[in-house]
Amino acid sequence: MTRQTAVSATNRFGLGARPDEIAQLGDPQGWLLAQLRDTAQPAPFDSLPTSLDYLQQDIALQQARREAKRDGGDKPKDLAKDLRQGQARELTLRYQVAVASQSSFVERMVRFWSNHFAVSVDKRVAAPYAAPMEREAIRPHVTGNFVDLLLAVETHPAMLRFLDNARSVGADSMAAQRARRRDPDKAPGLNENLAREILELHTVGANGGYSQADVTEFAKAITGWGVPMPQDFKKGTATSAFLFRPNAHEGGARTVMGKRYAEAGLGQGKAVLADLAVHPATARHVSTKIARHLISDTPPQAVVDAMTQAWLKSGGDLATVYTALIRHPAAWDAQARKFKTPDDYLVSALRAGGALGDQRPQALAALLNRMGQPTFTPRSPAGFEDDAAQWSGPDALWKRVQGAQALAEGVPEDVLDPLSTAQAVFGGTLDADTLTALKRAESPRDGLALLFASPAFQWRT
Repeated sequence: MTRQTAVSATNRFGLGARPDEIAQLGDPQGWLLAQLRDTAQPAPFDSLPTSLDYLQQDIALQQARREAKRDGGDKPKDLAKDLRQGQARELTLRYQVAVASQSSFVERMVRFWSNHFAVSVDKRVAAPYAAPMEREAIRPHVTGNFVDLLLAVETHPAMLRFLDNARSVGADSMAAQRARRRDPDKAPGLNENLAREILELHTVGANGGYSQADVTEFAKAITGWGVPMPQDFKKGTATSAFLFRPNAHEGGARTVMGKRYAEAGLGQGKAVLADLAVHPATARHVSTKIARHLISDTPPQAVVDAMTQAWLKSGGDLATVYTALIRHPAAWDAQARKFKTPDDYLVSALRAGGALGDQRPQALAALLNRMGQPTFTPRSPAGFEDDAAQWSGPDALWKRVQGAQALAEGVPEDVLDPLSTAQAVFGGTLDADTLTALKRAESPRDGLALLFASPAFQWRT
């Protein structure tokens, strides 16, 4: 084992080294692979509400707002406050888990998939569910099979609301026919947003060989996929945050990417997803994204090829795909590196400092906003960009320099040692100029700010 290999294991593939992590690392590849066998979910999340709980709170809030508007009463501030506090608690625990995690490769992949299946909280109807989707749909399947991950995400209220499928109704469905009889001008219709993004972004990719006709047919197959409504809670039938409505489903056989799917209600859309999950274009598209995220903006083609073959041979088993990458020598090239996104930068600094310390969630959120990557707010189904050009402009770098001081201020006094932190993060591979600057710093806290602002700290190598 070389020192650089240990640094790459914790920084290139993980979220950044914690104090003493590199020093205790005997087998970098083995350390990464062992994480794939640990499927336990972080205990701090056990105390959080489910998406069904949030959905019930959200429905109560909207009903109270309508009543207040109708009756001229006060706005329901307490209900709104409860929902905001729940979202704040979600984000606090998310960062606490990331900073404390001993399985930072798995945590990195959780964040990768959360951005791959992007939901943006600036769309209000989806806002309460973005963080729950990460822990309910992504975490349980992050080392499992892609088809299970895909189904869990596409049936989650965050995705169904963000991409409007909860309002998609088949034109010839019973629900549409009844609506037309009541008011022909206000009949619900088909929404293709979710079907389009599943094909373009989540599975086969923009060049995956699908057509507009495939989008429309797929959209019809997933009509009726939605979430409980107020009447479902009143009837006591809301037992899950996902609800299939047969009366909104467009009946009939569908043909998607050359394959015919017989009418099967909910099962029809699930069958399409199952085939998309193991499609060769999906294997290639998603393997390329993973390799680009972990290795470099232009990942070695040999690694992508190995991952694609592992995907196809295993039927989309993600642990097998990750293993193909980890075991490939080209993935460990000493010249490979990734420029940290603002979230990467923030988490790696917090991990280097050993804890969240005095950093308050509101301050962390404000820092990410200034650096251009507000949590769960990519403002696009495509997610945040994952290349150096997006994050390395002069203004972005200046904001990181400003953020370095704030991050250093939050490090607990008893672990405030810039040279020890540099050793923990870089394992003795830090360049001489940066080391000299740390030694000449006016105070330990200034030295830590210099480390966080240094060019070396901006990269995952």
